Amino acid sequence: MPLVLGGAKTSIRVKRRKICVVTTSRAEFGLLHGLMKCIRADRALRLQVIASGTHVAQGFGQTLGEIEAEGVKLDRKIDMRLTGESGVANAKSVGVGLNGFADALEELKPEIVVLLGDRFELFAPAIAALMLRIPVAHIHGGERSEGAIDESVRHAITKMSSLHFPAAEPYRQRVIQMGESPERVFNFGAPGLDQIYGTELMTRRQLEQDLGLS
Repeated sequence: MPLVLGGAKTSIRVKRRKICVVTTSRAEFGLLHGLMKCIRADRALRLQVIASGTHVAQGFGQTLGEIEAEGVKLDRKIDMRLTGESGVANAKSVGVGLNGFADALEELKPEIVVLLGDRFELFAPAIAALMLRIPVAHIHGGERSEGAIDESVRHAITKMSSLHFPAAEPYRQRVIQMGESPERVFNFGAPGLDQIYGTELMTRRQLEQDLGLS
């Protein structure tokens, strides 16, 4: 912004807070895309994006193209060598990812790392950020997935996070019951709803033509 000193105009560079959003799958990118656009549009913030998980793994569709088609600039791509073959393979993938995320976060030096959900791949950025003392903002914490490892992953990431954005009040209360400070737990709502509200709906005629039936 310009500043006048003694009749001369000079400029001051305002430091922009770096927010690093991590996406590891097509499903969670769809939920995070609206948030990414808001961060990018805020002149006080600088968006950083790291793609990993199934986005860059062979055999999972390699969905990096979908991210780039939305005009999202990727700061890093981290291959976790996912195969999905076994629990052992997945555990090793987290180890590979941890190495990659540690290097990436050390280089990018964000003020905040944003994670969404409960995919096991998120252990890698969560642990790396914790060790580097970078606050994690976790979206969709406090939910339940009985009989699946997702619940353990989700709750573990909650305990490694500093800011919490659950999707509803019961989930907010559960995060607080886990010992998190109420001042840092916000009933944020589901970001997927923003995507729905911001989508231009088809007309009936367009829908019939798209589906090929009346």
